[in-house]
Amino acid sequence: MGDAEEVIMTALLNSLNEAERDLIRETDRDRMAELTEDDLVDLHTRARRARNKYTKLYRRGASTQVAQLGGRGAARPTNRRNAGKAEIFEDALSRVSRRLAVVASQSAAALRAERLAAARQQGGGPARSGVRATAVKTPRTPSPTAQKSPARRKREASTLAAGARRQAARDAR
Repeated sequence: MGDAEEVIMTALLNSLNEAERDLIRETDRDRMAELTEDDLVDLHTRARRARNKYTKLYRRGASTQVAQLGGRGAARPTNRRNAGKAEIFEDALSRVSRRLAVVASQSAAALRAERLAAARQQGGGPARSGVRATAVKTPRTPSPTAQKSPARRKREASTLAAGARRQAARDAR
């Protein structure tokens, strides 16, 4: 960050009230490490509400000036404080979201392991003599870029369209 950006960011942080500052402090990595999944969900909700509040204030303030200035983008300099606060809370929300995703993944893995252990104790599978049990493979999740690539979207759309055509042909018989 440049010096001017740091000054602006410091001014914005200083313009937050005490409750908002506490919310930003709670999104610190060390503090979030101590929180449970439920506490993180609560923190995520509070950060999202704060972000939405300032986003709405920015848009409302800018929309009143649209007629005079010709667009929200042109009105941004006069409404910079609300836009900056929305950005601060957007960053806080992203930190909480990342931590919540990690904790939720760990929780899901622990629950899966508990269910598998309980199933093994009860002998949930068919009893076969001489057959060795195989390890349960967890499916790999594709990377976010692989899921959202234009080629993949096109291929999925093509598959859906082909299925719809086959179904339409059957229905026409």
